[in-house]
Amino acid sequence: MRSDNVTKGVERAPNRSLFYAMGYTKEELDRPLIGVVSAHSEIVPGHIHLDKITEAVKAGVRLAGGTPIMVPAIGVCDGIAMGHLGMKYSLPSRELIADSVETMAQAHAFDGLVLVPNCDKIVPGMVMGAARLNIPAVVCSGGPMLAGTYDGQEVSLSKMFEAVGSFKAGIIDEKKLTECEQGVCPGCGSCAGMYTANSMNCLCESLGIALPGNGTIPAVSSARIALAKHAGMAIMDLVKNDIKTRDIINEKSIRNALACDMALGCSSNSVLHLLAIANEAGIPLDLNVFNEMSAKTPNLCHLAPAGPTHIQDLNAAGGVPAVQAELAKRGLIDLSLITATGKTVGENIEGAYVKDTNSIRTIDDPYSETGGIQILWGNIAKNGCVVKRSAVAPEMLVHKGPARVFDSEDDAIKAIYNSQIVDGDVVVIRYEGPKGGPGMREMLNPTSALAGMKLDKTVALITDGRFSGASRGASIGHVCPEAADGGEIGLIKEGDIISIDIPNASIQLEVSDEELAARKAAYTAPAPKVTSGWLARYSKLVSTASKGAIMKTYDEF
Repeated sequence: MRSDNVTKGVERAPNRSLFYAMGYTKEELDRPLIGVVSAHSEIVPGHIHLDKITEAVKAGVRLAGGTPIMVPAIGVCDGIAMGHLGMKYSLPSRELIADSVETMAQAHAFDGLVLVPNCDKIVPGMVMGAARLNIPAVVCSGGPMLAGTYDGQEVSLSKMFEAVGSFKAGIIDEKKLTECEQGVCPGCGSCAGMYTANSMNCLCESLGIALPGNGTIPAVSSARIALAKHAGMAIMDLVKNDIKTRDIINEKSIRNALACDMALGCSSNSVLHLLAIANEAGIPLDLNVFNEMSAKTPNLCHLAPAGPTHIQDLNAAGGVPAVQAELAKRGLIDLSLITATGKTVGENIEGAYVKDTNSIRTIDDPYSETGGIQILWGNIAKNGCVVKRSAVAPEMLVHKGPARVFDSEDDAIKAIYNSQIVDGDVVVIRYEGPKGGPGMREMLNPTSALAGMKLDKTVALITDGRFSGASRGASIGHVCPEAADGGEIGLIKEGDIISIDIPNASIQLEVSDEELAARKAAYTAPAPKVTSGWLARYSKLVSTASKGAIMKTYDEF
């Protein structure tokens, strides 16, 4: 056992004495030591209740004969960080979380890990750390928030951001705005739509690293506490049978996750995170594989913001197992793979079926025959860019319009709020990539403002930053190379015509190669936006979004 390094032998008497200082007993030290990595805090709605989830996990570990040891992890609330300097820290925090998981597990010789995250970057950050370590691990998230209510309808956080745009456009008054802000988020849990947090929690199920129900059982349900206890018991079986993270996360399970990603209509951020997880697991994965899977995987769900249903509805309809069962009908997932339950995917989903076709369509009646994510290429995205196709209105799948160019999100949102963006425009927001931002801010404020102003079906946005899972419309992010890295998005001029063809995976600036070359020769890069603190270091160490915005490897220096 790994924990023998801190609990066994005469030489480890000093180590044991420090355990005894904390009240551990000899009996506890004779059992496997399980790190329970908890992101509980009092600043994230998705994490406010993780103390209860953590205690349930610890109970499960004890029931199965292990010694649970809680250690902390940080977590940024993307919604609270949105629209100001704080959002620059969100994606970079993923790397800190992965590093901290590695640090705590290695320093204290844990035999296995139960990862207790819930929100956006925390989930992939923890999984990245586990994949890097390659020790037994189970993910047990905190579960989704219930949908809120506004104007007699079920809603979630994306409606709140859109309400700001509606207020700015004079569509609603301050009373309605206040009604919305007090009703959209009714309690604890990850925000109720198919945003990044819920996307990654569902994809952990499809990867096999989490138990069935992880992505969809509501945070307030007693079933969530029971799931946490079962996760604590499951890690003991994985330790006993020496089933490690990379036994579960492999090339085939990544493809299973991609199939579910396309069927569920997950956040475009899932592209960044699956690339990063694959990298830590030593699995080759590039953007071409996303389009390969999208081309053959039907989109079965239009959860908020793409449609009116929420994660609680997905859960009632059968959850991720029901989606997997539909995909299995066309051989789109591998049923033979081992999972954190100790059983195969096929065994896990035996008997699963779609209980409500309003939330999950059948494989024979999909929203579209292609998946929810599309990768585009063109002369301003030579290394690709990403769009959540399932959240794009049909009339915007093909669009051509004049560029409205902004060198920051802040400048763009001012123009939108001041009604300077009109039907047909293509809003370009650059110098917001991993390096240029730095930190690749989410652009939920601009997309939501346009949606609230009823412009989401006539205006497109492109950026070398990224969009929230709560964004809808023709919101095209992760443009690579980014402007700060010499990418052609930095050469676009106000009024240039940009042509977007999502079905044909194309995005083109209608400017000749000769003109682009001339612009490049005359180009001068702006000064870095951040020159102090760890974000300055991050901007020098981070790789391109097409690689998942991972940190550069040792041999790249």
